[in-house]
Amino acid sequence: MLYKAFLYVRTTIFDIGYYGSGVIFGAFSTLIWPFLPYHWRYRLINQWNRFVMFWLWLCCNIRIDVQGEVRKDLQPYVVMSKHQGVWETLFLQLFFQPISTILKKELLRIPFFGWGLAAMKPIAIDRRNKTQALRDVKTKSIAALEEGNNVLIFPEGTRTAPGTSGTYARSGADIACATGRPIIPIAHNGAECWPHKDYLKHPGTITMVIGAPIYSEGKDRKQLTEEVREWIESTVKTLPVGRKDGKRPWLEETPE
Repeated sequence: MLYKAFLYVRTTIFDIGYYGSGVIFGAFSTLIWPFLPYHWRYRLINQWNRFVMFWLWLCCNIRIDVQGEVRKDLQPYVVMSKHQGVWETLFLQLFFQPISTILKKELLRIPFFGWGLAAMKPIAIDRRNKTQALRDVKTKSIAALEEGNNVLIFPEGTRTAPGTSGTYARSGADIACATGRPIIPIAHNGAECWPHKDYLKHPGTITMVIGAPIYSEGKDRKQLTEEVREWIESTVKTLPVGRKDGKRPWLEETPE
C-alpha cells in the first residue's frame, strides 16, 4: 500500500513537469516558428522530448536500453514501430531526428502540445476520409523523404495493449516500395513502464530493439508488411520484463 502511494507521488510530480514544460515549449514554438528554419526549429523544440526522457528517469526511475545499430548511412528511411502508448511517440522523434510522424490531424488542435507538434512538420491526416488519408500518407511521406526527413509510422494505426497485436496497415510498405527506401522496424516494451490507460508509471527499464533494414526489392507491399509484422511481433515476445517489480499484469491469472 505504501509502495503504491509512493508511485502516485512520483507519477504526479512527473506529470506536473511533463504538462508544465509542454505548455512552455508549445508557446515557445509559436514564437520561433516565423523566424527559424525548420532544421533549427526541430532541434530546439525536440529538447522538450529530451527533457521528458530525463524527467521520466529522475521522477519515476524509468531507464531506456536501446539495442541495435542506428544506420545513419541509410537515411532517410521509413521507421515502423510497435505502438503501445505515449513513450514511443516522444522517444522516436528524439532518437531518429529529423523525422516526420504520421498522425491524426486532431492532435494538432491540442493547445500548446499541438502547436509544438505542428512546428516539427508531421504528416497529419484526416482519418474520417480514409481514401484521402491514404493518398496524403503516401504523397506527404514521399515529400518528407525527398527533403531528407525520416518517416515514422505506427502500422497498427492505434495503440495496442501489451501482449496484443493489431492489424498492420500496408501504408509504410507502400511508401518503401514507391521510394526504394528501407524500412527500419522497431520493437519495444514501453507500455510496461508507461501504460496507456494506467495513471501510474512503474520503475524499470524500457527496452527498444532496432531491427536490421528491410528492403522492398523483389517484394510487394503485402509481403513487405508481413515481414515487418513478423519481425516486430516475434521480437516483442523476446523482450525482458520492463517493470522493476517483475510484474506483467496482463499475463496474471484473474483470481477466483
